[in-house]
Amino acid sequence: MGEQKWLYLPKRLNFFVLKAAIIGSGIAGIACSIRLAMQGFEVDVYEANSTPGGKITSFRKDGFRFDKGPSLFTMPELVEELFELAQRDPRTYFHYKSLAIACQYFYEDKTTLTAYTNVHQFSQEVMHKLGIKAKIIENYLARSNKLFELTKTTFLEHSLHQWGTYCTKNTLKLLYHILELPLLRSFHQSNTIQLKHPKLIQLFNRFATYQGANPYTASGILQVIPHLEHNIGAFFPQGGMYTIVQSLFKLSQELGVRYYFNTPVEKIWVSQRKTYGICIGQEKIPAAVVISNVDVMTTYRRFLPHIQLPKQISQQKRSSSALIFYWGINAVFPELSLHNIFFSARYQKEFEAIFKHRCIIEDPTIYIHISAKENPADTPESQENWFVMINVPANQGQDWHKLIAKAKTILLKKLTRIRNKPIEPLIE
Repeated sequence: MGEQKWLYLPKRLNFFVLKAAIIGSGIAGIACSIRLAMQGFEVDVYEANSTPGGKITSFRKDGFRFDKGPSLFTMPELVEELFELAQRDPRTYFHYKSLAIACQYFYEDKTTLTAYTNVHQFSQEVMHKLGIKAKIIENYLARSNKLFELTKTTFLEHSLHQWGTYCTKNTLKLLYHILELPLLRSFHQSNTIQLKHPKLIQLFNRFATYQGANPYTASGILQVIPHLEHNIGAFFPQGGMYTIVQSLFKLSQELGVRYYFNTPVEKIWVSQRKTYGICIGQEKIPAAVVISNVDVMTTYRRFLPHIQLPKQISQQKRSSSALIFYWGINAVFPELSLHNIFFSARYQKEFEAIFKHRCIIEDPTIYIHISAKENPADTPESQENWFVMINVPANQGQDWHKLIAKAKTILLKKLTRIRNKPIEPLIE
């Protein structure tokens, strides 16, 4: 979480009834429904699944509860803003806590780093474990903060497709500081220049994966991302990530938003380059505004089959994807935190495998999320729920049955070696 969606509506509408149709009930779709409802629209949300949330869902099995989808919660003020827009108290809908530790890092040579959300604590940890000056981390995160403040208004809070965006004081300020932006260096190059130590470089390189990007080729401007986790903070919603969806879903229903589950949209109703609504089966449903909360490539191919896919979309490089295992573990690992990273010893080779060879390396970086560390009710007593994830290439025709089996074998072998304890027998 942490990505803000902004809604731009036409100044004139051709319908007497202000009706909006939203395809998909992902969290951005629900947020749009709330904003539209507060502007006086009748809002209908059409969802192919049986529950709201899109990528963010939850399930239980044998006493274990798992969140599916995103597992890191940042910038909670963007969720609170939706309740405040509706003149509701966010605290009556959901609760969250600030985390003292953003992530626990593990390296192949047995080095461990605790990434405290307090910058001073984190810099002291790095100085103690890696022997480098605390100022290196402090200066890096201060620069991350500055880059975020310079770019957020232009790139996050306004549409780049509107000329007015480029005529604001904030944009002029950004242009004044343009030479300070690491636009001509890769993220890895920027991190190497500023952080010096290979373990620290690797730690911050991983933030590129939040964008599904390769740190060795992605722009250095991604240095804004660590600001969210280390300067603003990491958080945990009481009850798990899915409670964010549940609370916003409840709010939207209170505002009159209607949901149609198990109702896949056939296509968007377009005539003579104008959008008139959506089609479900043979039925045409008129709407003044149509919003697709589905991936842009899928939106064109599935819902707009007669409209040519724009080149800037069709020629875009694919981001990385993720492979996730959900394991109920019959043990407790006190050394693990809510968020944990087990780094690959061949980090650059890992990204070459993902983006160039479209395969999985023998030594992938492993992420483990254990919500029971903050929400003990998610597991039976003295057990843990492991959300185990590795970055993998986009789905482009690989044999995923073989890749999944291979990945599981690799993960179990690596975790057993690093934790010095057989993991497979512990999986319930």
